[in-house]
Amino acid sequence: MQFFGGSDVSPSPPAPTAAGHNANVMYMFNRNGVCLFYREWNRPLRTLNPQQDHKLMFGLLFSLKSLTAKMDPTSVDRGNLGVPQLPGQGCSFHSFRTNTYKLSFMESPSGIKIILVTDPRTGDLREALKYIYSLYVEYVAKNPLYDPGTPIRCDFFNTNLDQYVRSIS
Repeated sequence: MQFFGGSDVSPSPPAPTAAGHNANVMYMFNRNGVCLFYREWNRPLRTLNPQQDHKLMFGLLFSLKSLTAKMDPTSVDRGNLGVPQLPGQGCSFHSFRTNTYKLSFMESPSGIKIILVTDPRTGDLREALKYIYSLYVEYVAKNPLYDPGTPIRCDFFNTNLDQYVRSIS
């Protein structure tokens, strides 16, 4: 199977990066900012209602992508805000860390954005996010019953995602 930039992706999941660390929350947005998927595994404090939380997260991603594009020292053209870039195109961010969590981010060529919030000691999750995207393609995008742009309700996707996230947490 080919994945971003022509590299081969194994059908088996990548090895766990940090045993004993917890995945807290995962978001999946389409290119229009619609939250297609939201899952909590370990989130003890809820401060916002889900719609506000999704808007805040998408706004954060939009702002960080804009900031990285504007600060790119190698590009004369500062790019159009909000236009998805292919992997390797322009300047982008993959994660940031605070003292209480680490946010890891991946955007696919089709504009699907995957955000995984984990323990701050978790290592690089780029391969893990690619694997989660491959689960999305296999169990959601290829599903003839799935209507693109609607919330994901697929038991096979949920089961495989939960198994994989437990292996990295």
